Amino acid sequence: MSAPSVSRFGDPTRPAVVALGGGHGLSASLSALRLMTDRITAVVTVADDGGSSGRLREEMGVLPPGDLRMALSALCDDSEWGRTWRDLLQHRFATDGPLDRHSVGNLLIVALWEILGDTVEGLDLVGRLLGARGRVLPMASVPLCIEADVRTADGRREVVRGQTQVALTSHRIEHLRLHPEDPPACPEAVAALLEADWVVLGPGSWYSSVLPHLLVPQLRAALVETPARIVVTLNLTPDHETEGMRAVDHLEVLRAHAPELSLHAVIADPASVDDVGELAELCAAMGCRLLVRQVRRGDQSAVHDPLRLAAALRDVVEDYLGDVGTPAGHPAAEV
Repeated sequence: MSAPSVSRFGDPTRPAVVALGGGHGLSASLSALRLMTDRITAVVTVADDGGSSGRLREEMGVLPPGDLRMALSALCDDSEWGRTWRDLLQHRFATDGPLDRHSVGNLLIVALWEILGDTVEGLDLVGRLLGARGRVLPMASVPLCIEADVRTADGRREVVRGQTQVALTSHRIEHLRLHPEDPPACPEAVAALLEADWVVLGPGSWYSSVLPHLLVPQLRAALVETPARIVVTLNLTPDHETEGMRAVDHLEVLRAHAPELSLHAVIADPASVDDVGELAELCAAMGCRLLVRQVRRGDQSAVHDPLRLAAALRDVVEDYLGDVGTPAGHPAAEV
């Protein structure tokens, strides 16, 4: 008997997936993806300049380790061993001295970087310690600074610098850039994108965690060149930096920053979309399909439920994109 054929997009039961983002949004995506595959690569933003990560970055000139630590923790082995090491990585000191609010995981990661002299090797070693279901990589080989042009309520144009300040701004963000402008991408991250079956962008802070990946030239080129299919997971609620933005606005901003990016599908929670028809039309205009699914927790809090998000991602992978929340007969609703 001949072996079953395998499509370009690999074994559908174990797709190779690259997830882009940072912070809690990326952790939510990884918590869902680990339920459907073990071939996961997280490509993490390295622009954090606040808290423990910011202090280590300024004092030691290293990549900010916090978002990398959170991604590793989200992928830990679901065993007593994995959960114990995850809890240790996430533990923060509470003191009256210089260790206050430092995360054990941040210190461990930076210590390994010093000992090994290799960022990726250090992250891989922490992953082995956790029994991580996948790999975590930085999006760039150097620390980055995010800078945004914003428009104030009275029409003035201002510049906001630093990921922390961009994430907290209440002004409308018009344009985003990185310093340095042409940072070296992590070579392993570029390779992972080119070899992936699927790429997941979002959820997360749109301007300070998601879009920065599109501003690293080598990563952007890999996203355009990859034969992988790209899925966007929209946020459940706006945050400070996206206050007043609708679901369609998030996609418009994505299109404005990377008009050449080809999307396959967009996942949205029905409670987070004020006009499903308008969103479906925009998706169709961008050449992608809309999947409307309840992906938030049952208590309706603004937190993605791993099981529900995994089910939605599985529907995308299996090409089931019909949904009762999408207008009947609309091109984006076709199965």
